[in-house]
Amino acid sequence: MTKPLKRIAAALERLAPAPLEAPDFAGADAYLWHVEPDRLAPVPKVSRVDLSLLIGVDRARDTLLANTLQFARGLPANNALLWGARGMGKSSLVKAVHAEVLAQGEALKIVELQREDLPSVGRLLGYLRDSSERFLLFCDDLSFSHDDQHYKSLKAVLDGGIEGRPENVVFYATSNRRHLMPRDMIENERSSAINPGEAVEEKVSLSDRFGLWLGFHPCTQDEYLEMIRGYCAAYDVVVPEDVLVAEAIEWQATRGSRSGRVAWQFFTDLAGRHGVAL
Repeated sequence: MTKPLKRIAAALERLAPAPLEAPDFAGADAYLWHVEPDRLAPVPKVSRVDLSLLIGVDRARDTLLANTLQFARGLPANNALLWGARGMGKSSLVKAVHAEVLAQGEALKIVELQREDLPSVGRLLGYLRDSSERFLLFCDDLSFSHDDQHYKSLKAVLDGGIEGRPENVVFYATSNRRHLMPRDMIENERSSAINPGEAVEEKVSLSDRFGLWLGFHPCTQDEYLEMIRGYCAAYDVVVPEDVLVAEAIEWQATRGSRSGRVAWQFFTDLAGRHGVAL
C-alpha cells in the first residue's frame, strides 16, 4: 500500500465510530438507546405506576401481560401497537407490564428508542441479536408526518429483512394514530397518487405488521373518579368522598377533558395540598 493510501486508510479509521461497548446487563433492567455515539445507557429507576392502578384498560392489560410473559419465557410473541386516546395510559401500561413480568421472576430488559433514532435501529438490532438476554424494544408516541421517511426504518424492527427480527427482541409502540399516519396524509395519497391504492397500502400496511393492536378510548366519568380513588388508597390520602368528587369534576372541567393523565395530575395537586409525598 502506498503512503497516500495508508494516510487515507488511517484517516478513515479515525473517523469511524468506536465499536459499541457492551453494558453490564446484570446492572439494570432498563436502558435508553442513544446515538452519536451509539450507546445503551442504563436507567437505575424507571418512572412508572403499579399495574393495579391502571383503571379501565383491563382487556389491553391482560392481553399485553400475557404476550410479554410468553416472550420472556422464550415462547412466540407478537409485536404490539397501543393506539388511541391521549393520556389513557398506553406508555404507562408498557412500563407497568414490564415491572410485573420482573415481579413474576422472569428476566426481561426494556430498551427505549426515540422515534428520531429509528434510522439507527438496524445497528441496535444487530447489537441486541448477539446477547443472551431478552429485550422489549419500546418506542413511545410513534407517528409519521407527510415527508417523514423514518417509517421505512421501522420495517427493520417489525420484519427484520432477510435476517428476520432477532428472536430475543420484541417491539412495542404507542401512538395516538391507529395507522401511525395522519388521516389527511392517507387521503392526500388517494387523491394525488398515480396508483392511489398502492400508495396508501405502502404506508397503512406498516401498522398491519404489528401482531397485536390494543385500542385505548376516552374514559367515562366513573372510571376517571375510580382512578383517583385508587391513587388515594395507594398513597393513603384521605379526603371526604363528596369533597373528592366535587374537586375532581371541577378539575376535569377546567381542563376540558378527562383521562388517566388528567386524573394523575389532579391527584398530584391533591397530594401536594395534603402534604403527601409521591
